[in-house]
Amino acid sequence: MSQRSMDLPSRLLLNLEPWRNAAHWRIAFSGGLDSTVLLHLLATLAKTESLPALSAIHIHHGLQAAGDAWPQHCQAVCDALDISLQVERVSVKEGASLERAARDARYAVFSSLTQADDVLLTGQHRDDQAETLLFRLLRGAGVRGLGGMPQQRPVGQGTLVRPLLDISRVELERYAQAHQLRWVDDPSNQDRQFSRNYLRHQVMPVLTERWPQAQASMARTVAHLREAQGLLDELAQMDLAQARTAHDFQWLGLFSLDLAPLAALSPARQRNALSHWLQPLTRLPDADHWSGWTDLCDAATDASPIWRLADGELHRSAGRVWWLSGEWLRAPIIGTDWQTPSMALRLADNGRVRFDGAAPSGPLRIAYRQGGEVMQLAERGRRDLKRLLNERAVPGFVRGRLPLLFRGDELLAVANLPGLDGQMHEGWTLRWQPTDEDQGLS
Repeated sequence: MSQRSMDLPSRLLLNLEPWRNAAHWRIAFSGGLDSTVLLHLLATLAKTESLPALSAIHIHHGLQAAGDAWPQHCQAVCDALDISLQVERVSVKEGASLERAARDARYAVFSSLTQADDVLLTGQHRDDQAETLLFRLLRGAGVRGLGGMPQQRPVGQGTLVRPLLDISRVELERYAQAHQLRWVDDPSNQDRQFSRNYLRHQVMPVLTERWPQAQASMARTVAHLREAQGLLDELAQMDLAQARTAHDFQWLGLFSLDLAPLAALSPARQRNALSHWLQPLTRLPDADHWSGWTDLCDAATDASPIWRLADGELHRSAGRVWWLSGEWLRAPIIGTDWQTPSMALRLADNGRVRFDGAAPSGPLRIAYRQGGEVMQLAERGRRDLKRLLNERAVPGFVRGRLPLLFRGDELLAVANLPGLDGQMHEGWTLRWQPTDEDQGLS
């Protein structure tokens, strides 16, 4: 029997099969048609099937007077189905896109409440998927964006699942009428100032009048595009594997790639690999802003180009590209006295330093390179610090924040650089932990 010929409860159960062993299924319950049908289907299935614990959550945005009655309506529906309901009120920040602001507020709550081994179920259906494809197509989205809403994705510590994406709104309406379900209609869904509403009420009816299977065809297109994106992701992983080489500065704890293997790829493969690598780190640039990557690659050999992105910066140095964010983008305070060398010293916006072995004697202080520093080496005499850093190919963005240990005006050590990091005959070395922050994982 094909899935299309199965009844709605059976299709839903089949779509949720991978998550049958989850600890908890939580339904995002707006009170509208989609989530009302989803809630009723699951409550009915729970009577005959062994399902995870069910509960519902309603987000009250407080954006319109009509919405004040929806929590009470949702509570009555849940009470009738013997499903517990949690109502969360959020404040929506004003901005250019009220739709997006409300969505961000809603999903912030979902993320905070979804625990490990929990599944958050939402009611988006096939018609929503078609609208998403059309909306993103008009915005000039790439393959990833045109792949529409995924059936599943991480949220909080658990997983968000959209089990109705292959089911049309007409089928949901038919089910709701057959079971005499009541749901709320959001008045804002009729406001055609919102792009999605304009597509839903003005554009989609015209398309389906001429092509009745338009939404089903769009859903198939989304599936094809998601498959294409999967192949692009596989290609990106292959290309990134060549660029994830070992280097002498692993201790920095930064995400970095060897530039040479990337530069050898075609421009399209470079963008594909970089997009895949950057996606967990930052919001990706649109097509018009990828020139920053070209400028970074084409800069002179002795240059230190920077590509500034939404949530951090990409630096080129020492033959690699490095992702910097958080503390790495804040200039450290010039220096500080080390009052208790037996204990680690926390540095403002620059991690901490400590001694391996007994600390040297004398009044000690930590400072950063200002230019003109020299260091006395046992076998080489006085050497300019700049030359010593060049010899070790220290990345340019590190040089201004490498902790330098001084006793008076004497430069004793440069943290973490073998041969410069301490007096081995005295039994100590200077160790630097660059940052306490997670480096930009979003």
